[in-house]
Amino acid sequence: MKRNYLLIFFFSYSIIISPQQSNLSRSVNYLSGYIASDKFASYKLELSHLTLIDSIYITALEYNNNDISETLLSITFAAIPYRQVPIVVPLLNISLNYPLVSSDDSTFILKNKNLPSEILFDSPLSEYGDKDKIAHFFGNAFIGYHSTFFDISNIMGLFVEVFEKSFQVQAHIDERDLLVNFYGRAFGKALKQNRFVLPSQSLIFHTLFYSFIQI
Repeated sequence: MKRNYLLIFFFSYSIIISPQQSNLSRSVNYLSGYIASDKFASYKLELSHLTLIDSIYITALEYNNNDISETLLSITFAAIPYRQVPIVVPLLNISLNYPLVSSDDSTFILKNKNLPSEILFDSPLSEYGDKDKIAHFFGNAFIGYHSTFFDISNIMGLFVEVFEKSFQVQAHIDERDLLVNFYGRAFGKALKQNRFVLPSQSLIFHTLFYSFIQI
């Protein structure tokens, strides 16, 4: 399974020195508990995985008192199926395991089991599927939401992929990751215009785009 989460590395570094770290931890724990719950597991039997993504977003938004920025950031961390990021620093050949904000062991395991895996029409039909794409999506939504006149979000998304390759977090630049990064940034930017937009309305572009080029 790919561990391509250097995007979270940049977030983690700034949060370590932030007074809001405890707020993020509480939010991540709450969301992890929600995803790990029997209630959420039952939803997986009844709802589409895109609807489940919307459910996570709405729950996070309510918990964070409608603060979109904190919502996007907390989902990013809650959706990561790993506790740490393995990094091999080039030249020095030093292996590092960078710790991430996460819940307790039992909740973490159940949360990973319940994470939606079929978020795109061409998601791999496996237990893991595209679970790793959720953190990519919301991490880039956070960047898109905070983009200003000089929009670095596209550059940042590509830089992260290249950076991951250089530090041997993954073997190659994943084109599907780049697509999800794009959908995430589009969602973040849309939220600046309309706070009622839902994640599924951005992710559905993947299906619409490929349906269009097949015509």
